[in-house]
Amino acid sequence: MIKSKVLSSRNFLNLALLPVLFAAGCGSMAKKPEPNGWISLFNGKDLKDWTVKINHHDVGVNFGNTFRVEDGLIKVRYDQYGPFNEQYGHLYFNQPYSHYKLKFEYRITGEWKKDAPNYTIRNSGVMYHSQDPKTMLRDQDWPISVEFQLLAGLDDGKPRPTGNMCSPGTDVEYEGKIDERHCIDSKSKTYKIEEWVKAELIVLGDSLVTHIINGDTVLKYAKPQIGGGVVNNYDPAIKIDKKRLTAGFIALQSEGQPVDFKNIQLLNLQAKK
Repeated sequence: MIKSKVLSSRNFLNLALLPVLFAAGCGSMAKKPEPNGWISLFNGKDLKDWTVKINHHDVGVNFGNTFRVEDGLIKVRYDQYGPFNEQYGHLYFNQPYSHYKLKFEYRITGEWKKDAPNYTIRNSGVMYHSQDPKTMLRDQDWPISVEFQLLAGLDDGKPRPTGNMCSPGTDVEYEGKIDERHCIDSKSKTYKIEEWVKAELIVLGDSLVTHIINGDTVLKYAKPQIGGGVVNNYDPAIKIDKKRLTAGFIALQSEGQPVDFKNIQLLNLQAKK
């Protein structure tokens, strides 16, 4: 059942201010770019520039030390959990972006938490154009966002591409029309568990989006917008279907499968305009 809650004046103010931040392409969390323009979103030491939101918990509560920094990596782990209890989580960088290139490396690793849903086996993701985690209700399972889905192959030998698109509370235009599928497979190869993979996401506001895996373009689509289903227990004031998504937050996902992230970098294309 969808729960509703009236947005606080503070949240309305946050939403009102977001277009200003997007247009500026900068803010309190902005990093000093390298000479080539890229900035590191992860400093390799801590999560001070990031905010956690896990289902059934308040924003900022890193339940079970789900997201942690060890060995210069952001690690997603569940060793301090009891039952999984649909405690899907996301780790948000504290600044929204609109037009950018994001590149990172990831590794699906370890033992899947066996009481998580079966579809989460060797499955993770990076969300973009996400709603502000401060606007999520306590029991909202997924942020309204678009997902760059990350998969590793199963042991059945069947193809299982990575760099797919999934759409919690959103829609995209694929091959010239709105595609009603929750996930659209990419054309990538299948990568094994424990294998490091390089991924890149090119986002041009509410225009074209490109997924790249190990240097190969594997998926393109356009016009990300609010719509569709999958996301539950959201504030209905936030989910305005057909509203084009011009910008939003970037978040790393946890949903029952351990995963590691490193070398998370962003090139702000908005600043070049």
